[in-house]
Amino acid sequence: MAHTGVDVFDFLLYTIYPVIGILVIEVISRLIKAPKWTKLWVQAIVSIGFGIYYGAGSVIENEVWYILSPPKNFPMTAMVMFALALALLYQGKRAKISPDKSPY
Repeated sequence: MAHTGVDVFDFLLYTIYPVIGILVIEVISRLIKAPKWTKLWVQAIVSIGFGIYYGAGSVIENEVWYILSPPKNFPMTAMVMFALALALLYQGKRAKISPDKSPY
């Protein structure tokens, strides 16, 4: 993908990694029977982490701490990850207040 400076395969990995992270937390929380609000808040933390990772790629030039090549020009993806984190935090708060009404 020439307009973003990222290879197509890396772009797919950047798309799949947050999904894998959230699904892994879902599976682990079901295995240990964690409360819904805890699961949602941990998923929000993972989303914030990916948002920082994607947002920092356009600012930080040091490639040492990246698993993949540095993500360049991903500010919209970072904003989506932060928006998802806000939604997860809100749902977690609702699940903590009344767990019976939370479908998550």
